[in-house]
Amino acid sequence: MAAQAVPLFHPGTSVVHRVGAGTKLLVLLATGIALAIWRSPWQVGLALVLVLAGYAVARLPLRTLVRQVVQLAWVAVPLLLIQWIFASWQTGVGVVGSFVSLVLLAGLVTLTTRTTAMVDVVVRMSGWLRRFGVDPERVGLMLALGIRSVHVVIGLAQDVREAQHARGLRASPRAFAVPLIVRSLRHADRLGEALTARGIDD
Repeated sequence: MAAQAVPLFHPGTSVVHRVGAGTKLLVLLATGIALAIWRSPWQVGLALVLVLAGYAVARLPLRTLVRQVVQLAWVAVPLLLIQWIFASWQTGVGVVGSFVSLVLLAGLVTLTTRTTAMVDVVVRMSGWLRRFGVDPERVGLMLALGIRSVHVVIGLAQDVREAQHARGLRASPRAFAVPLIVRSLRHADRLGEALTARGIDD
């Protein structure tokens, strides 16, 4: 079964759609830094509420949000259980809540912003790196691939869970993580081969 990802752009005229790509990327970066520092349950809960409010303001279809939440659950629930068992429920809520909030926020950004617009912003902001031998175009390519890969990995996680249920296997962190890692590496290999075939070297 092929992984099915959420569409990367949903056209619209909402306030969120009209915000510039650069501003959205800065908000995403600032949120990531904030959630790396503040991870108490109430702080993570507040971040999640604000992200969900963003989906409402953007007037995105409810099924789009539900699909993302369902796909995230395949990763978030096992991660929460692992953190709960080996650390504490507060740690689990903080880590998983931060992860879910950031992925949903990244989803909101990609659903309301064309990938080309985000890549253009990153390429312009990375122009100063040329003096150090870094190609801004490649930085933009890395961003585009990173955005796409988040959804692909979530889809792969869903495929692994469905395959386990179809075979009647019990849920366990190892039984879930190993095939997910293997599939992710295979996807990375295929992606690398495709880039090389198009003349983009290592």
